[in-house]
Amino acid sequence: MVFGEMRIVVHSKYHMAILWFVCAVIAGCGYHFSGGGGLPGVIHKISVGVFENKTRENGLETQIANDLISQFSRYKNIQLTDKSASEGHLTGVIRSAKVTTVTHATAIVSAERRIQVTMDVKLTAPDGLLLWSANAISAYETYAVASEKLMTEENKKSALTTLSSRIAERIYYRLTDNF
Repeated sequence: MVFGEMRIVVHSKYHMAILWFVCAVIAGCGYHFSGGGGLPGVIHKISVGVFENKTRENGLETQIANDLISQFSRYKNIQLTDKSASEGHLTGVIRSAKVTTVTHATAIVSAERRIQVTMDVKLTAPDGLLLWSANAISAYETYAVASEKLMTEENKKSALTTLSSRIAERIYYRLTDNF
C-alpha cells in the first residue's frame, strides 16, 4: 500500500514538472537569442565605412568591412546604403592583431599559433552624433605552423578569413541586441 502511494506522488510530481515546463514555454520565459533586432534609435539605413587598421595585417580592414556588409545583407530589417543616404555610419579601428604560440613541436619550434584581433567600433549619425560604440571586440583563430614559411602564411591568412567573419558576426549581434 505504501509503495502504491509513493508511486502516485512521484507520478504527480512528474506531471507537475511537465505542466511547469509547458507554462514556461508558452510564457516564453523571456529567453531570446541576442541580436537580430533593430539598430539603435530609428535607424533603418546603414553604411559601413573603411576601418582604420593599426596592425601589420594588410587588407584586414577591407576584409572585416566586407564581412560586415555581408552580415548586414543577410537580414531584411536593415538596408545597406552609401554614407550620403545612411541614417547611421559604422566605422572603427582595428587596434591589434597578436600572434601567440599555442603548441610547440619542439622546445623552440611552434606547431600551432593563434591570432587574436581586437577592435573598437562605433555607429554615428550623419551629424556626427555617437549612437553606439563597443570597445575591445575580439576574436581569435588557431592555425598550423608548417615547415615552409609560405604555407604557414597561407594558414594564417585562412585563419584571418575565419576570424574576420566571426568578428563581423559579433559586431552585428552586439549592435542589434535590442538594448
